[in-house]
Amino acid sequence: MKWIVLVAAVLMYGLIIVFPERKSWASLGAAVLMLIIRAISPIEALGHINWIVLMIFVGSLVLADLFIYSRVPAAIADSIVLHSPNVGFAIVAVLIMTGIISAFVENVATVLVMAPIALAFCKKLKLSPKMFMVGLAVMANLQGTATLVGDPPSMIFADFSGYNFNNFFFYNGKLSIFFAVQIGMIAGALFFYCFFAKAGKEKAQIEKEKILSIVPSILLILMIVGLAVFSFIFNGLTLASGILVIALGIFGFIWFTPREGIAKSWEMMKELDWDTVLFLVGIFVVVGAVAQTGLLEEFAVFLSRIIGNDVFLGFLLIIAVSVFISGFVDNVPYIIVMLPIAATLARELALKPELFMFALLIGSCLGGNLTPFGASANVVAVGILRKQGVSMNFGQWLKIGVPFTLITTAASALFVWLVWR
Repeated sequence: MKWIVLVAAVLMYGLIIVFPERKSWASLGAAVLMLIIRAISPIEALGHINWIVLMIFVGSLVLADLFIYSRVPAAIADSIVLHSPNVGFAIVAVLIMTGIISAFVENVATVLVMAPIALAFCKKLKLSPKMFMVGLAVMANLQGTATLVGDPPSMIFADFSGYNFNNFFFYNGKLSIFFAVQIGMIAGALFFYCFFAKAGKEKAQIEKEKILSIVPSILLILMIVGLAVFSFIFNGLTLASGILVIALGIFGFIWFTPREGIAKSWEMMKELDWDTVLFLVGIFVVVGAVAQTGLLEEFAVFLSRIIGNDVFLGFLLIIAVSVFISGFVDNVPYIIVMLPIAATLARELALKPELFMFALLIGSCLGGNLTPFGASANVVAVGILRKQGVSMNFGQWLKIGVPFTLITTAASALFVWLVWR
């Protein structure tokens, strides 16, 4: 049974790599196979599906779409550009804002929010939008790691570790993962400033966007505050958090419908990232089957033999492997599989589990910036450029992706090592 489950899981990974646009079919197909071969029962499969994470993900997707519709982020970005001393500083300021939004809004949605601003900015100043769009994607991916609602891996990490919304900022009296990411963001911003400094020293001029409504912004703020309060009250990621986010999403949908009509409301719902929702369902079941066969424990023992008592080697190995794998493979199934392994390794070495789990989270999330298909936001950015008649090949992406990933990962990892060792 172990071999059958292992082969099925590896085959699923292979299909996800080769056919990323069919990733939900691969994960759901593998999940059905696990049920057929009785590696996991239907009741156990339902128990392994993290319904709270799914509720938060779907609700935040709705709020993100409404946030885009409101034009508030576009207006804020325009204001930043208008108040920047030069073009290079303006570009970096927009990238930093992209990261800040992405800490609370799904990465793809963030790129969609900021892309029109970047394109209009480049058109007016006669700049190539290539590297600006790459910057949007990688900064969004970076900051998606910072908070519980930033990206699915953060939600999965929170559920596994028992972290609540507030624990991403402070945990056991120490600065938590949010600040590690901010150190990486500062390093990334300095990298981009050096890169874009030659764009021009004149002050940028751009037409300011008009805000349609502040209601989506209020709903987004309510989500953030509500998650923080519920995390404090219930001490963790509970059903109340999921209900809160999905309820705010439903309220936002009800608010949106009479403004834009049923047809547009239905279109918005159809265009939500349902593929990732189904993908997550399948992954939860497959990983549940993998765990029940004892494969995770065996892999942890294998890694433990390699690492021995060398904590620094273990720390570097987890980061390096995570960065490399996430550059080519979706980080959701990877982090679900690796979280219990990282926690086990830390426990065996009498370490705080955060040392290895934060290393895993940083490596797996930031590693997606390596390649143009390492994260969904990257694929979207390249697609937007293609629609504009601008080509972006693999080598051109690597010119930004590789140094940015190495610099930001090293900065964030150094913070984690110094604080949590």
